[in-house]
Amino acid sequence: MTRVLIPAGALGLGYDPDALARGIAAKPDLIAIDGGSTDSGPSYLGRGVSKYARASTKAEWAGLIAARAKAGCPLVIGTAGTCGADSTVDWLYDITVEILAEQGLHAKIAVLKSGQSAERIKAALAAGGVTPLPAAPPIDDAVIDSCTNIVALAGAEQIAACLNTGADIVIAGRTTDTAIIAALPLMRGDDAGAAWHSAKIGECGSLCSTMPQSGVIQIDTDATGFTVEPLAKGARCTPHTVSAHMLYENSDPFILYEPGGHLDVTRTRYTALDATRVRGEGSVWHPSERYTVKLEGARIAGYQTILLTLVRDRRYVENIRAWCDDIQARHAARVRDRMGLTDADFTVELRLIGVDATLGVVEARHVTPTEVGVLAIVTAESQARAGEIAKMINPLLLHHGLTDEEEMPTFAFPFSPAEIDRGAAWEFCLNHVMTLSDPMEAFTLEVSDV
Repeated sequence: MTRVLIPAGALGLGYDPDALARGIAAKPDLIAIDGGSTDSGPSYLGRGVSKYARASTKAEWAGLIAARAKAGCPLVIGTAGTCGADSTVDWLYDITVEILAEQGLHAKIAVLKSGQSAERIKAALAAGGVTPLPAAPPIDDAVIDSCTNIVALAGAEQIAACLNTGADIVIAGRTTDTAIIAALPLMRGDDAGAAWHSAKIGECGSLCSTMPQSGVIQIDTDATGFTVEPLAKGARCTPHTVSAHMLYENSDPFILYEPGGHLDVTRTRYTALDATRVRGEGSVWHPSERYTVKLEGARIAGYQTILLTLVRDRRYVENIRAWCDDIQARHAARVRDRMGLTDADFTVELRLIGVDATLGVVEARHVTPTEVGVLAIVTAESQARAGEIAKMINPLLLHHGLTDEEEMPTFAFPFSPAEIDRGAAWEFCLNHVMTLSDPMEAFTLEVSDV
């Protein structure tokens, strides 16, 4: 049996120190925590920086390093620094060294890097070793060269290589969310289906419980299944909360693809052992013929300037879509005429905050709000051009009337200047898998004693 303690869904979200202490007292074999994901968009990967503040990261990581020392087991983090780029792995390594010095501790640290050079990916593409996932856009050498950062998602095999070094702390670049949890149970011969399924259930900490914000959970994996238990007071796991997590960030509630195979939970049985614990049995792991890793890459899609206008006049609120449509048409004509640009040279979005800014055309609720925030997003090939185009829409957002005959209205800009340069706008441009002849082929592993 292998016991894995998961403090939270991600480092930076916070965790319950009392629940963590209960987990340490239960003598875990491993402490595992995710460092991030693609949830917050491509900018973090594109820039190679963390979403979370350094102060928050250091405070939480310091608590886990101290807990690791007390438990005497390895501490593993995957997708370090939100995006798992090599630069964020180095960032967390430096924080780790700083914490160890402050706590008067020494540790063996294994660093796994997932960054990929454009040359490697282009060679793999030319050799037929890069395959698009469903709905992936076509790619070529130019697309690959445009990426500022490319990462491959490590699986359990790469984490196992780190643990086999005898490391006290593993800092891994981009990994699948499940790999850091499944690796040790697989290494110790626990049931593979149970190891992968329990890892999927545990990836987001207590999200699989009745108190999803409570943080700490414990997972035991053995030869026939797994048991999951939340450790915060008042938190419970039920067959419903546990089984439902297969739907989280997964298009198929029964199948989960990972490097080296896929998990099938079609015949899994979930049993409540008591008021808090749930047992899962019957999950099956199917190895694949090829070993593939998913690729993620981000590049600059343009530069943006934004403006925000507040509209409260009842008549304008009721006709806000027509007002915005007229503004966009007039503005586009002015840009083409005065700047000599074509429609392909820029884009302008007007998002209606309070109406349908989140869902757009698929918004199903249609009500008339008290006020509307009109967020203009201008994108162009340079910041200077985006700013110039934004200045041309400024007077329209401030004074444009619904009709030519009425008195000139005035709306509210909450900021001066109204134009706010956002800088680079990033986009994901790789949604592919790469075939490897060996799981470590695309990854680097370094070990240091600190």
